[in-house]
Amino acid sequence: MNKKVDAKLILQTIKDWGKVLILLLDEAAVIVVILLILHFVEIQIPLPIMIGGGIIVGIFVFIIHIVVIPSFRRRQVTGREGMIGTRGRVVEPLTPIGAIMVKGEYWRAESVDDNIGVDENVEIVRLEGLVLKVKRYSS
Repeated sequence: MNKKVDAKLILQTIKDWGKVLILLLDEAAVIVVILLILHFVEIQIPLPIMIGGGIIVGIFVFIIHIVVIPSFRRRQVTGREGMIGTRGRVVEPLTPIGAIMVKGEYWRAESVDDNIGVDENVEIVRLEGLVLKVKRYSS
């Protein structure tokens, strides 16, 4: 069991670093274009300065992208996928269709189990159009 979890974590980490490397490609392309332009207008930059500058820029960009990696694993908070699992409060009895309040907004909702009364807590299980399918949430 532990080896499966470790293998999964390693695979996810490799995928995350692959994404970071892909994100770094555009910065590398910009640097190459700048160096080519400088070469064609015959501006010569000494090799040690190019290497040192490249290393400094590379480290700076890499550190900035390190901040991005946790966002790959963060739960989506917008769109359809962001609604699933969110909790709300019934404001109009769900018999089985009624209204709930989620994040300060009123939504049409339908109970997937049985009737749910006013002021009860519910959890969104799926969306069908603009109607939230909910179940009773017990904390």
